[in-house]
Amino acid sequence: MIKHIALALTLAVAPLTSFAAKFVEGQHFMTVSDKAPSASPKLTEFYSFYCHNCFNMETQFLGDIKANLDKRVSFDSKHVDFMNSDIGTEVMRSLGVIQELGVQDKMIHAMFSAIQGEQEGHGHSHDHDHSAHEKPSINTRDDIKKVFADQGIDISKYDEIADSKAVNDKLNLWRAQQREFRIQSVPTFIVNDKYAVNLSQIRTLGELIDLINYLAVEHK
Repeated sequence: MIKHIALALTLAVAPLTSFAAKFVEGQHFMTVSDKAPSASPKLTEFYSFYCHNCFNMETQFLGDIKANLDKRVSFDSKHVDFMNSDIGTEVMRSLGVIQELGVQDKMIHAMFSAIQGEQEGHGHSHDHDHSAHEKPSINTRDDIKKVFADQGIDISKYDEIADSKAVNDKLNLWRAQQREFRIQSVPTFIVNDKYAVNLSQIRTLGELIDLINYLAVEHK
């Protein structure tokens, strides 16, 4: 009985203690930039609309992660450029348009579904390569614009926004940070533009959220 009480006390106190004892650099996270961390706490998800595991993250976990971030931590998402192709760039560009229009809630899931199929986001791990899809439904900018239109988005200014300096600057930044942070797989979470979460060492969603909050607001 005494042991059970002691354990209960330990569990009760645990949320009030620092996360530092739980997380080890080189195991749970890695430093990926020599620069100073961002001025404000932030979480950035690097992902691809072609990535099945990213679709799983978007549909099953990301909502809970964002809802449980420390209130000081902002969230942003960036599309990687693994394909190095014209259509790959157009798909990247579509996320820039989505962000400029402020239609993330509607269009991010729609783009995943258009590329992977509605059910693909719930399957097992697959290749991230575009060539893994026998009949991709997104081959041109016009295909992308149709996805927007099907969701009720006015596409009359799509080309203007897609080719704007604001979106071009986004793509240049995403590519530069992809190289800087040495991102080789997705999804990848980068905290404060300095730390990469090692998802392979994370066992629960709660542990992932704790690690992100620790890196964002406590780790020095």
